Amino acid sequence: MKRVVFLTLVLIVLIPVIWMFVFKFEGKKPVVDMTLPSLYLKKTYEISLKVSDHKTGLRKIMVSIMQQGKEKILLEKKYESTGFLGVVSGSKTLKDSFIIPVHSWKYGMIDGDAVIRIMVSDYSWRGLNKGNISYIEKKVIIDSKPPKVSILTKRHNIERGGSALVIYKLFEENIKSGVKVGENFFPGYPGLFDDKDIYAAFFALNHLQGPGSQISVVAEDMAGNSTKRGFHHYIRDKNFKSDILNISDRFLEQKVSTFDVGVKNGSFQGEKNPLLKKFLHINGEIRKKNVEKILTTPQISENKKYWDGKFSRLRGSARRAGFADRRIYKYKGKEIDRAVHLGIDLASTANAPLKAANSGKVILAQEVGIFGNTVIIDHGFGLCSLYSHLNQISVNKGDVLKKGDGIGFTGLTGLAGGDHLHFSMIVHNVFVNPVEWWDASWIKNNITSKIDFVKQM
Repeated sequence: MKRVVFLTLVLIVLIPVIWMFVFKFEGKKPVVDMTLPSLYLKKTYEISLKVSDHKTGLRKIMVSIMQQGKEKILLEKKYESTGFLGVVSGSKTLKDSFIIPVHSWKYGMIDGDAVIRIMVSDYSWRGLNKGNISYIEKKVIIDSKPPKVSILTKRHNIERGGSALVIYKLFEENIKSGVKVGENFFPGYPGLFDDKDIYAAFFALNHLQGPGSQISVVAEDMAGNSTKRGFHHYIRDKNFKSDILNISDRFLEQKVSTFDVGVKNGSFQGEKNPLLKKFLHINGEIRKKNVEKILTTPQISENKKYWDGKFSRLRGSARRAGFADRRIYKYKGKEIDRAVHLGIDLASTANAPLKAANSGKVILAQEVGIFGNTVIIDHGFGLCSLYSHLNQISVNKGDVLKKGDGIGFTGLTGLAGGDHLHFSMIVHNVFVNPVEWWDASWIKNNITSKIDFVKQM
């Protein structure tokens, strides 16, 4: 009986002691989850911090920023534990989160390297009751100054639906820069000059943008500091003609009936005029998706000038439709739809051989909905040419071509009503008037003279 009592007393004492050593001397460090918007600190900066300790609970948090021996405490917080002498567990804080503002300029710190320090401890008895400690240091760069931009070119004439070039110099690395036209951004590229700090940006006005359009060079550094520089420019207005296209039943039977609209195939059968309804779908929704496909392709343009001199046009061809023609579609004398023609239609003989308008690299060679068999050639720095409705494509994506190399034959694929070439020029993500790029004088006055001027500086 005495032995049973003794063992019972031993267990009563031993179990709490074992629990105390297992639980109170636990060795798992607090978990720290820190999110920085960037490694570059600008004037407005916030640290997102989450901390947790699901064993003994949080004891202390301290966050600071340090530079050249000077330390500024950004956050310091202590957590109380209500347990009896730290042995009997009471209420404790297991997790917490913070948004910590950092105003380095208020702390007398200067632009350059700095360190963000985070220390989090818990209520473990480890380390002579100092607890488990998570200690994190993150190197950051204080950068409060906006990037400097110097515009090198002097004259910038552009018209509605036209193209232009601006050349400028940056004075630090890792800068995102380009030209802002309204809300559209045209990236600038290095590589046109030996000086890697000199950037060239082709930009454009779409067919809706005319005098009064806001144009400026913008630059943003890694810290988010930004600069906006206006430059001298003159915008000429331009009018575009209207054109009426009569949609015939023959066209609907020959082109629309066989046009693949994917999951929508067969969905127009209950309509009064199913082929006309299908045409409207193609000319609306399908056209929109196809144009988006075309205009996202030039974003992979290289910072290499492939082209030289004026761009050639289809030999012996006659113009059938102009750039930015306002098309009015009529069926049996009644207007049914409208669209804008963002290229130039050229026709010669059926199945005419087609050549690259200038040197470049093929970045698309495939069928694209209403455009039919299509080739896009990258001429560098966001400038591309497009060839559509081809009967046959003779090149592959990735091919590097010289001006005059064969790329295929004209045809009537897509939504073309007759054999012709639909030719477009694209600047980044905007269709522009090809007539400018066919004109040697325009290219010299607006593009190459600027390049030569900067090279001689």
